Amino acid sequence: MNGAAEKGPCLHGWLIAGVGAAAAAVLFWFDPSRFHFYPLCVFHAVTGLLCPGCGSLRALHQLLRGHLTAAFHLNPLLVLCLPFFLWYGATRAVRRLKGGPAGPPVRAIWFWLFLASALVFGVLRNLPGEPFAMLRP
Repeated sequence: MNGAAEKGPCLHGWLIAGVGAAAAAVLFWFDPSRFHFYPLCVFHAVTGLLCPGCGSLRALHQLLRGHLTAAFHLNPLLVLCLPFFLWYGATRAVRRLKGGPAGPPVRAIWFWLFLASALVFGVLRNLPGEPFAMLRP
């Protein structure tokens, strides 16, 4: 292998990390509830219902500010799943940086369980009544 081919994946990883850091900085400094240049939820705009991701930008803003309770109130599914997503992404990135394979892909059962959980969460947060109000941002 030549030197240019070896530097490609590393540069790609640094580029992704830089874009992620810039996005986190924008989200840290510009509150999505006050600044309206962030993308809107198309599902909510069309149906008036909350999707499983509604409130995620505001929740991430609160997490970046260190307000775990406020983030959990905005989107509990995101707050509960984020540690796993970060661990899995970091594990794959470290393996790739060490020159090995990225590791096994996510098993189908875990993907379907997450999808079913997100679907149930999306339905529950749109039901009327007091017990479900806590799932709405």
